Amino acid sequence: MADFMNLGRGENSNYPRLRCFDLWKLHSWAGGLTEFRDGRNQESTSEAVNGYYSAALMGLAYGDAHLVAVGSTLSAMEIHSAQTWWHVREGDTLYAQDFTRENRVVGILWANKRDSGLWFAPPKWRECRLGIQLLPLLPISEVLFSEIGYVRELVAWTLPALAREGVEEGWKGFLYALEGIYDKEGALSKIRSLNEYDDGNSLTNLLWWIHSRDNEEEGCEGGGKFCWFDHYCH
Repeated sequence: MADFMNLGRGENSNYPRLRCFDLWKLHSWAGGLTEFRDGRNQESTSEAVNGYYSAALMGLAYGDAHLVAVGSTLSAMEIHSAQTWWHVREGDTLYAQDFTRENRVVGILWANKRDSGLWFAPPKWRECRLGIQLLPLLPISEVLFSEIGYVRELVAWTLPALAREGVEEGWKGFLYALEGIYDKEGALSKIRSLNEYDDGNSLTNLLWWIHSRDNEEEGCEGGGKFCWFDHYCH
């Protein structure tokens, strides 16, 4: 945890605070100091979100209010940045028209460009692009993908890629998980047909996710749908 969540206290006070988080861009860089022609880069926004979310949960477990505050604040910033820079909606004007027309999610965001591909997958492997921006599937994921209209667009854009030969079952699971946000029964049927799951996922986790979806539109006040820590605060 100290590797990326240094708060400048105690024995870690000599290390840079927040390490890989960029307070100007409001998101982390996975490749921050390594020299690349196109500068710094970030691939999986969901891993960054979950990293700071886990720090906040650790703060809750140890009664460290400062860690809870910093972890939840950085999670919120990562979510805002992911929804701004990585989530590409129909009709968006942030990127060039041809890029927006062909993409619903950025693969890798660099300091001076964006890629449709991933480090391990070409652009046409859309299921991998969706999955790498969602995994691991945890309660905070519903906040990251809280815009149902965009989720529908992303799922519709990704589904045709599953017809490609050799698509791995684990990636399908993440796609079906997002589909379950607006179509529980349809997604559940598809999940039950899977034969394998991603290393960071399981049938149990997918079933928890699907069966915990509902139609509530409440906010955090009173423990609503998007209250991050409602599961842990009693």
